[in-house]
Amino acid sequence: MEIGSKLKNARNEKGITQEQAAELLGVSRQTISNWENNKSYPDIISVIKMSDIYSVSLDHLLKEEKSMKQTYQEYLEESTNTVQAKRNLGKIILFSTYFIVWIFAMVVVWQTKGSIEPGLDIAIRWIVLPLLLLVSTITVAENNYWGKGKWLCVIVAAVTFLAVPYTSFMECRETGTLTFTFRFPNFSYMLVGIIISVLGIVVGTFLNKKKM
Repeated sequence: MEIGSKLKNARNEKGITQEQAAELLGVSRQTISNWENNKSYPDIISVIKMSDIYSVSLDHLLKEEKSMKQTYQEYLEESTNTVQAKRNLGKIILFSTYFIVWIFAMVVVWQTKGSIEPGLDIAIRWIVLPLLLLVSTITVAENNYWGKGKWLCVIVAAVTFLAVPYTSFMECRETGTLTFTFRFPNFSYMLVGIIISVLGIVVGTFLNKKKM
């Protein structure tokens, strides 16, 4: 008997429909049907969940003829490696994007200093960098990258935002002279980064728990 038949029998014995099983597992009904008809294999996390839902042991679900067992073990290994590779790629893309944009912002701000256009300064300092940080920290927490280590993002945010200097020219109406202000390190902007990163991790953690 193949694993699909075992899953189907276990579900029927528990008195659960495919729709109910799909809802409990967070997948589509068609996915359940494909598993039960051996059109595709469930991942190991889904097998563990089905073991709990159907009240059957993992050994019962996975115990099979040697050839079938070997095939499924190979599938699980390949599936696990694929998932891990995708997670690693996701991390690389996420952090590469963040630091590339941050480096670009730093180059613009440091090179132009006080002569930076007000509109560009607002776009970089108050839209692009905060939004990028928020999306990045939400993604990290939602996908549970590094587990509790995700809180290190707060330190990364603090350092990167601290390094963005405050620069401005102010004209004195009475004398007509320009006063240039350059403040580095920028502790007030660092606080902005800390607040946004904490908010992103909290939101991402909530979304992660909601998917479970």
